[in-house]
Amino acid sequence: MGYNSFEDMPVWQKAMELAVKIFNLTENLPRKEDYSLTSQIRKSSLSVSGNIAEGFGRKHTKDKLNFYYHSRGSLAETKSHLIYGKKDFENLLNFIDEIWKELNSLINSLTKKSQP
Repeated sequence: MGYNSFEDMPVWQKAMELAVKIFNLTENLPRKEDYSLTSQIRKSSLSVSGNIAEGFGRKHTKDKLNFYYHSRGSLAETKSHLIYGKKDFENLLNFIDEIWKELNSLINSLTKKSQP
């Protein structure tokens, strides 16, 4: 896990890809959705990568973990919005599960590292 930048982290790259996919997917939703589901799912999907980046920038392991936990929370929120949308989001749901596993690995690794 010796990355020089958060941009080098595969989990951040996937989270960014998720946000792009969400933005593309929501581009054609009806206008009435603009300020409800569309807005919520876009914000939560962007928050996944944003929190990974912010966690990377933190010095202390506990601070890093807090942001990675926030990222995982945003990922769960994004998944919830996709399920609510009742569209065929199977591929994105699988992709979210993949990112979830990578975030758990990152959190577990840091948790073990921070224990004496």
